[in-house]
Amino acid sequence: MNSSAKIHIAGHGGMVGSAIVRALRASGHDNLLLCTRKELDLCDAVAVRDFYAKEKPEVVIVAAARVGGIHANNTYPAEFLHENLAIAHNTIHASWQQGVKRLLFLGSSCIYPREAPQPMTEECLLTSPLEPTNEAYAIAKITGLKLCQYYRKQYGVLFHSAMPTNLYGPGDNYHPENSHVLPALIRRFHEAVQSQAQTVTLWGTGIARREFLHADDLAMGLLAVLGMENPPDWINVGYGSDVTIRQAAELIAKVTGFTGDLAWDSSKPDGTLRKLMDSSKLLATGWRPQYDLETGLRHAYADFLANQSSGHLREL
Repeated sequence: MNSSAKIHIAGHGGMVGSAIVRALRASGHDNLLLCTRKELDLCDAVAVRDFYAKEKPEVVIVAAARVGGIHANNTYPAEFLHENLAIAHNTIHASWQQGVKRLLFLGSSCIYPREAPQPMTEECLLTSPLEPTNEAYAIAKITGLKLCQYYRKQYGVLFHSAMPTNLYGPGDNYHPENSHVLPALIRRFHEAVQSQAQTVTLWGTGIARREFLHADDLAMGLLAVLGMENPPDWINVGYGSDVTIRQAAELIAKVTGFTGDLAWDSSKPDGTLRKLMDSSKLLATGWRPQYDLETGLRHAYADFLANQSSGHLREL
């Protein structure tokens, strides 16, 4: 990808989008189109079309999404499906209409079936049912992935997708109910330390396994994907190993200084029992993640503390 290319990062203010901006700038890319949600509503098809017609980006990276953990996905499935479908459709179609040369759409590991063989390869997509607790989000992301695939097949445009595993890092969403598992646990344990609580109760049994990747490692992986002249229609971006939710909770307790007991509410869902991705196609480019989980969590917790103290903690 040419360093002078005009690049629109949709969702640049989020955890993933801001990591992509940092990686692009560090790599010498300065011609970046960055718009806040107030400046450009990605759910408004006409607004997106007009923006691309005016600005003429050469590359579009779609990092915008409505995201959340099990609770949020279970509580707001209509919004998760509607908003993510709208973002995917509007950005991809407008990019084709306005002659965008390359588009990279970001999906999620939840696109793969609940019972997919582990580790999950790109080929297992749509081979069996999805996990019910995040089906709405997954369907929207699968639709975006397929839109890219079919626009590429029919029109010859270089539209393709990357499927990140579970992400965390600076700028994460720390909403007390709607955030993903790691930021939710960071906040829960931090508040337990502050209140001198002796026990923290967590959802599920703790036996489900998850793979976690730092957002800055993802961003560098995406640059590797954008450096591929003929990338696959979609490619996995994962850390390469996983931990149980119990192990992740114990590690966050260590990072935050919580020394009390952990209790598990087995009446709450675990979600998919395992989601480990096969990222061998991306690893073949030479990319490797740099943050081990403990180092990455310490980095994320420092960012949490800094943003909380300054009053800028993200709670969307």
